[in-house]
Parts: sequence; structure tokens; C-alpha cells
Amino acid sequence: MTYEIAGPSGPLSIASDAGVFSHGSLDKATAILLDHLRTLVDDLPEGDFIDVGCGAGPIAVLLAALFPRRRVWAVDTNSRALELCASNARANSLDNMSVCAPDDVPRDLSFALVCSNPPIRVGKNALHEILRTWLGRLHNDGTAIMVVGKNLGADSLQAWLTQNGWPTERLASSKGFRLFRSSVTRAQG
Repeated sequence: MTYEIAGPSGPLSIASDAGVFSHGSLDKATAILLDHLRTLVDDLPEGDFIDVGCGAGPIAVLLAALFPRRRVWAVDTNSRALELCASNARANSLDNMSVCAPDDVPRDLSFALVCSNPPIRVGKNALHEILRTWLGRLHNDGTAIMVVGKNLGADSLQAWLTQNGWPTERLASSKGFRLFRSSVTRAQG
């Protein structure tokens, strides 16, 4: 199945498949995140962007289209998701994307932007480890933007992020979802 998302100069095509998050259509949470990403300007610090838990790639594809001078990394543990994301990058003529498993991202690489509709259902401990890993790789002046379902613990996650060195503000609350922006404290960086 294929669906479209609005890009900076026309629709972007996203192919999805069974066994990959949000099969067949864009999920509501990711749609909220994409709407916010379209408002970003390129005043973020120099450096690469990363979509953590990319699935078929709507977040990474939009970031790559919006910021063609940036390298956008798309990571997932699902091999079918990685195949689809890479195919979607090619289908949209985006040559500034790197699609790979998390362990294949160079260990010395840090990020100006971490974006995610995080995999909440992996459980709290696994989720916290994922977030520690990727938010720990933000530049000192980098930022993370995430969307989380209110009924899936968004408010407690916001508190956890702040308590663990990533001050987090709620940018929006819409349709049962929270949109967060986290930054790095100097002590963390």
C-alpha cells in the first residue's frame, strides 16, 4: 500500500507493508509530528538529523525533503521497515538519507535533531534505553522532537526526560497526543 504526505514542493510517496508500523496509512501521531516539522526553519545547529524507529520512513523522508543539505539517518530494528524506508527515499529522489539498523550508525556521530514517534509499546525500560542512547548523542545545542499518546504515558515520559537531563516542553496537545521538544543541558552534553 502507498500513501502520500505533503512535502515542500509537492506530495511525497510512502509505500508501506504488513508487519511495519502504520501499515496502509499515516497514523495520527506521526501526522501531528509531520505538521510540526513543516514549520521548522533551518536554524538548527550544523549536523545530521535522525529518525529513531523510522518504520516505512514518513518522518525521515519529510526531513530529507525539507532539509536537502542535511544528512538524515533513518534507523529501525525491523528489516522490512528498513527496506521500505530505503525504497521510499529512492522513490522520492532523496539522496541525503542513510537507512540502517541502529548499530550501523557510526558511534562517533552526534545529531543536531533527533525525531521520533517512539516505540512506546516496547515497555518502559526498553524505551528509556532507546531514548538514553539517541538523546545522549545530541549536540549540546541540539534538540529532539517526539510525539507520544497521552494514554500511553506521555506526561510521565515528559517528566522522566526532564529528570534525566533533557528539559522537555510540550509544544502541542492534539487528538490525544502530546508533541514534545527536548533539549540538552550542558551537564548532559
